[in-house]
Amino acid sequence: MKFGKWLKKQIEQSLPEWREQFLRYKELKRCVNAVSGGFPPTPAEEAEFVATLDAEIEKINAFFLEQEEEFIIRHRELQEDINRALERKASVPAAQHEAEVAAIRRDIVNFHGEMVLLLNYSSINYIGLAKILKKYDKRTGAVLRLPVIETVLEQPFFKTETVSQLVRECEAMMEAVFPTAPEGQAAARRDLEALAVAEAEQSIFWNTVAALLTMQDVRAGSSTKGKHSLPPLNLPDSDWLRSFQPASPIPIFQ
Repeated sequence: MKFGKWLKKQIEQSLPEWREQFLRYKELKRCVNAVSGGFPPTPAEEAEFVATLDAEIEKINAFFLEQEEEFIIRHRELQEDINRALERKASVPAAQHEAEVAAIRRDIVNFHGEMVLLLNYSSINYIGLAKILKKYDKRTGAVLRLPVIETVLEQPFFKTETVSQLVRECEAMMEAVFPTAPEGQAAARRDLEALAVAEAEQSIFWNTVAALLTMQDVRAGSSTKGKHSLPPLNLPDSDWLRSFQPASPIPIFQ
């Protein structure tokens, strides 16, 4: 599959309001194609490409940091909601408590999904940068790829430790609102599946499933491993995730 088509599909599976925040791969490719092909490129050609690349990295970083800050706030608010619901359990009617818990469950599922989409956003943009730099070096004979990627590894959007930790803490939150006994876990899963089906049109559930499977396949499918590779992603119960979406082969980018 052509990388541009794969990237377009990934962007379409993200949230609509995020789509303009992805790497403008077509614009960068235009800059590469505009290079005369001489070895080395002219200073003006390289300056245009580097300036466009830097602007894209700056945009991606700004968006990632904005979302990360919002997630930190929402995580705290969700924890407060859970604590309130647990404290009120004995003082409100059972039906009211169940309604409160159901609302929190929905918020947690959506919050978890958005954070997964942001991790996928990081992966997709990193892959796009690596691909366009490879194209540039191949066309011009330059050696921009490795030094730029070394810099990218230190960029905020690539350092996803905070968001990854929030994902883990969000999953721990579910223990507070989903039953923990084996039969309760089965019931909770059915509840989650029902929620996903009921909100298929407006929920981010399906986007999240697609993002998780994309991250798993792309990271596991790399033919080369090294310090510049995305780390493997191990998903719990990925067979269950794949039951929501037909399995697709690991993409081969051209």
